[in-house]
Amino acid sequence: MRDEHTPRVLIAKPGLDGHDRGAKVVARALRDAGMEIIYTGLRQTPEMIVEAALQEDVDAIGLSILSGAHLPLTERVLALLRENDMTDVPLFLGGIIPADDLPVLKDMGIAAVFGPGSSTDEIVRFVREALQRG
Repeated sequence: MRDEHTPRVLIAKPGLDGHDRGAKVVARALRDAGMEIIYTGLRQTPEMIVEAALQEDVDAIGLSILSGAHLPLTERVLALLRENDMTDVPLFLGGIIPADDLPVLKDMGIAAVFGPGSSTDEIVRFVREALQRG
């Protein structure tokens, strides 16, 4: 994290999932922790998410996925981040993610996964630490 820089975090809901309460709770917690939040809203495509990340010059991206399509959606977002030279932007997930998929997501390059019951303090701490490492 650069001196005097307010971290910019994009929170997105990819796919057809229409439930965004968790995403809004995380967005509010990050905002209350002093970060600038860009919330893209529901039913975003990976292309829309990465385009918004580019336009907004974000420092991190959080995806909220409850639909079960986390593997193909995150794989596409990561591919688009690589294509746009944004591999330094940590991508983290929240939602319903089966335990068997956690090692696959980590191998793909997902920085962290937060499931049901994760505290907002834990998520804020992760984002701060990820940005300090970057």
